[in-house]
Amino acid sequence: MMPSVRLLACLAGLMPASITVAAEATHFWSGDWSLTLGGSVAHGPAFEGAKDRKFLFSPVISLGRQGQGPRFTSRNDSASFAFFDNDQVRAGVIGRFITGRDEDTSEELKGLSQVKFGGEVGGFVDLYPVENVRARTELRHGIRSHHGIVADLAVDAFVDVTPQIRISGGPRATYATADFGRAYYGVNGSEALGSGLAPYAPASGWQSVGFGGAITWKATPKIETSAFVEYKHLVGVAADSSLVHQKGSPNQLTIGLSAVYRFDFSLE
Repeated sequence: MMPSVRLLACLAGLMPASITVAAEATHFWSGDWSLTLGGSVAHGPAFEGAKDRKFLFSPVISLGRQGQGPRFTSRNDSASFAFFDNDQVRAGVIGRFITGRDEDTSEELKGLSQVKFGGEVGGFVDLYPVENVRARTELRHGIRSHHGIVADLAVDAFVDVTPQIRISGGPRATYATADFGRAYYGVNGSEALGSGLAPYAPASGWQSVGFGGAITWKATPKIETSAFVEYKHLVGVAADSSLVHQKGSPNQLTIGLSAVYRFDFSLE
């Protein structure tokens, strides 16, 4: 065979390999993912700062890459999508639905302005500084319900006492800007006349500190159920509100049950 023909034959033999390499190029969504869906039913304060209690429901939604390290989720977590995920750090975007609040929620809210149904969007970072400890920060901006910024901080230690049973718990704290405080704890002049509360104009500041814990049962490799308790004590601008002083309570206790199912899938 002539040299030029030999060269053409070699090039022809290489072409499929180069095409295959191009076809195997990965995208940012390529890999193994997990989607966790579920919800919780709890008995807790009827509204922020309330002394009255009622049954509450909240969804649990989380989407992220499957990792090799420990993974922890809490019923307090906002619905999340992780753009970055490795054994020590997980970060991405979050969203949370906010239920409305008016005098139908509680008689103690009579005369106060309605807090509309809406939501909060923002970002989160999970850190696993040591084995079996997760620190989470959420930063969210209100939509429709309020126009403030809320920061939630939480640390949870978790221990698997058996392959099926996990115990977890740790401290929590919340900081918010004045726009959030005005929506949930503020009382303007006309509201004071209609509600009998003293006028109050909150500033930015710490809202609450507390502690939460849970016992989780891994019923199957994909199904988890939990019994949980959350206590938070209103502080600062929230505790100083006339709504809390005159008609509510700074002590907020929530007890409930949750269940989630994990879907594992792969994207090319």
